[in-house]
Amino acid sequence: MNHFISLKEYDADTLLSIIEQGIAVKNSPERFYHAAERKGLLMLFQKTSTRTNLSFQSGINQMGGYAVVMDWDASNFSLSPIQYEARYASRNSDVIMARLKKHSDVLELAKYSKVPVINGCCEKYHPCQALADLMTIYEVAGTFKGITLTYVGIHNNVANSLVAGCMTLGVKLLLVTPIINPPSWDEELMQQAYRSGFIEQADSLTEAAARSDFVYTDTWIDMEFYHDNHYQEEKNRRLEKMLPFQLNRSNLAGHTPYIMHDMPIHPGFEIAAELVESERSIIYQQAENRMHAQKALLLHLLT
Repeated sequence: MNHFISLKEYDADTLLSIIEQGIAVKNSPERFYHAAERKGLLMLFQKTSTRTNLSFQSGINQMGGYAVVMDWDASNFSLSPIQYEARYASRNSDVIMARLKKHSDVLELAKYSKVPVINGCCEKYHPCQALADLMTIYEVAGTFKGITLTYVGIHNNVANSLVAGCMTLGVKLLLVTPIINPPSWDEELMQQAYRSGFIEQADSLTEAAARSDFVYTDTWIDMEFYHDNHYQEEKNRRLEKMLPFQLNRSNLAGHTPYIMHDMPIHPGFEIAAELVESERSIIYQQAENRMHAQKALLLHLLT
């Protein structure tokens, strides 16, 4: 069964073909109005969502299919072993997108599903986001050859999927990540990444930005803990550690890479508000491309 779990499972040719299909779908959406006619997408949510929810629902509907949205915790997935619910749910769907808290649950769902499973985000990977990010870079630059991307922030699930995608496509990725989110760490992936020569750790955002065509940042606080009183000590620790690495004009030091952020944005924390709306910002293009990239991914999995 062909699943989409981390971005590690696809080779360069397959990944590039999905990205190019995403651009084709974006440029000529009318050609794909019936491409997924009567195909059903089950969307399972255990984590909050704006872009994943809206982009997948819009995408499948615009191609003639339909989406069924289900709250994981309000369903029997929260009461019964996943293998039983997965066997049933996949008999009522053509593809399943699951946005869950635990990577192990995504793997269990994929193991027992009779249809392709898409990881819509877990604590370890966010491949749908990275797919749209890579599509945006390709759309803006016209190539992956010779491109350098800096990721500045917490080493988290987004960082992991960017590492996997950049390594596969031959994009130089500089990681400015003073803090590692422990549940996200993938030792095997990172060992492979550093051996590849495409992934490099950097200590200075200014120096990394000087070498980069694109600079990308992400929230410093896990979304599910953002308003959690028990998380305030860790939140404050992260803010103190990360504020010197804020994506702002001072840290860019006159360099003008394209600015990326996967949203939701917390201006004044990981990014200065003036950069969000600046002429070099491609943040909204990046966010829009979630739908186009996921349309292409759905077509790949359905066909």
